[in-house]
Amino acid sequence: MSKKKTFLAIIPARGGSKRLPHKNSLDLAGKPLIAWSIEAALQTPQITTTLVSSDDEKILDIATQYGAKKLKRPFELASDTASTNDAIIHAIKNSEETDYIILLQATSPLRDTQDIQNAIKLLEEKDADAIISVCQMEHSPLWANTLEDDCSMENFLSPIVLKSRSQDLQPYYRLNGAIYICKLEKFLEEKSFFLKKNIFAFVMSKEHSIDIDERIDFYLAQTLLEHGI
Repeated sequence: MSKKKTFLAIIPARGGSKRLPHKNSLDLAGKPLIAWSIEAALQTPQITTTLVSSDDEKILDIATQYGAKKLKRPFELASDTASTNDAIIHAIKNSEETDYIILLQATSPLRDTQDIQNAIKLLEEKDADAIISVCQMEHSPLWANTLEDDCSMENFLSPIVLKSRSQDLQPYYRLNGAIYICKLEKFLEEKSFFLKKNIFAFVMSKEHSIDIDERIDFYLAQTLLEHGI
């Protein structure tokens, strides 16, 4: 019988946020924003350990309250210039050995345990080294372009796009920031979830893909949660 694979879920959450201050601990539909990701991880049977990495004592207290392990992040790994990957590597060095790491951003509260389980299932089906979640774009990027200083729209869209209906254009997908899974050895080797090969996309619904960056995102997530959508 093959050894059961282990998964370490890492939820990085800084105390500061310029666009939406203290967003990770804001009350969202009755619980702190970060609690939604903690509960989704803890309810996922495949996840062996759920770890919250933060520089903020309030967030670390919330992590403990909701049943996750906590890791105090050094100041230099919590600045605006520090990368998420640096925080991930710090968490790996301060955790038990694991086969895979799962990055769950606290700003994706509508991503639930079923999404995580389905992403892990895809990982197993593809025998993949990495899985990254995406969702279909609301509008095709073919309808977009840069603008000159004078805002001229000459040649803004190609003739082919101008003659096309939106429903006839090929769908595009974007990263939604909700789920990143990677084999530990591959992550440490490439220092990234975006591996050069054997990496696949896990497609999520638009509703579950809401990423809270600004206040309008927060209000949208709150509305969806309060109405059970």
